[in-house]
Amino acid sequence: MDRRIVNPWMWQDNFGFVQGHEVTGAQRVLYCAGQTSTDADGRTLHPEDMGAQLRQALDNLETVLREAGMDLSNVARLTMYTTDVDRFLASYHVAIERFSAADCRPAATLLGVARLAFPDLLLELEATAVA
Repeated sequence: MDRRIVNPWMWQDNFGFVQGHEVTGAQRVLYCAGQTSTDADGRTLHPEDMGAQLRQALDNLETVLREAGMDLSNVARLTMYTTDVDRFLASYHVAIERFSAADCRPAATLLGVARLAFPDLLLELEATAVA
């Protein structure tokens, strides 16, 4: 599999993402459902703590990836939903650090939403991974 980063600009480099990934020769694509700050039984963890919810959502995403024989380095696309964009951006360094450690800068989108599936959830991460 070959991946080529497509970045006509450089401003996004400060935010840990890229404008596009061109993927050729991939044998597998994993479309992940939105991952949130929940335990194994679906109960919300860390109500009102954006940073802790982001860490847990990333942990849950890594669990799904691991079950598919992948890791964060395989993520090509990341969509982030949050009920509070400013609070999310204040904690976003958590995601940048995790993806940087995996040598990954996904094509990414951040969306502010009125609410998520459960009232205590502050964010949701949806990813597409390739291998």
